[in-house]
Amino acid sequence: MEITGIEGKTALVTGSSKGIGRAAALVLAQAGANVVVNHRDSEREALEVKSQIEKIGRRALVVQADAGDPDALHTMFDKAIETFGGVDIAVHNALYTKREFAKDLDWRDWKRAFEVGVDGGFIVGVRTAEDLVRRGAPGSITYISSVMARSCPPRSINYNTAKNAIRGLAYSLAAEYVDKNIRVNVIQPGWIDTPGERKFATEEEIREGATRMPLGRLGKPEEIANVVLFLASDLASYVTGVTIRVNMGTQLGRNPARREIK
Repeated sequence: MEITGIEGKTALVTGSSKGIGRAAALVLAQAGANVVVNHRDSEREALEVKSQIEKIGRRALVVQADAGDPDALHTMFDKAIETFGGVDIAVHNALYTKREFAKDLDWRDWKRAFEVGVDGGFIVGVRTAEDLVRRGAPGSITYISSVMARSCPPRSINYNTAKNAIRGLAYSLAAEYVDKNIRVNVIQPGWIDTPGERKFATEEEIREGATRMPLGRLGKPEEIANVVLFLASDLASYVTGVTIRVNMGTQLGRNPARREIK
């Protein structure tokens, strides 16, 4: 089935120099979008993404902006509108987490998770939606959450809570802009093989953990990006205010039966 509704549009993806954000930027470019590539402190990787997008034949703009800094986000949107005329597709992927028990978590780390995920997500959502309204154009906003918003494991209270708040943010925006044909949705990835995972686990721990997954492996960033593409495309023209879990059924159990059925 042909993917339509992306060609000639502009996509803005926060945290798109690595991992899921990078994969989303490239998949959207392959479908015909020009892309605003955002990073906080990874310019080299962001420029690599830009180069790949340009090889595809699309345009790319690299913008350094901390997703937890409102002024930086507004400046990024101003640059995107100046360069491309507007933003049609937004993907808020940037995140912050600190792995500590609640009793040990520094207040600044608690606040930082909300500044990046929720406050930044609010600005991304409203700026995108209002730009679409200004142009009388339909559009799509997608928030990358996590299955941890549901499972809420220990030592991730700031991340778990912020990702839960993102759902409320997305659904509220979906309700407010549905009559403008602006769709807002949430993706909850499972355990995905990204560079960020290496901050919290060794390669051996990741390999061992992967054996407990239903398919015996972690998810790939591209598998999340494909759902981003679906939600941004005309295939999802009647989809708004929903959460899609992309986790190969890990909510069914960490080690579901993988045995011969007699």
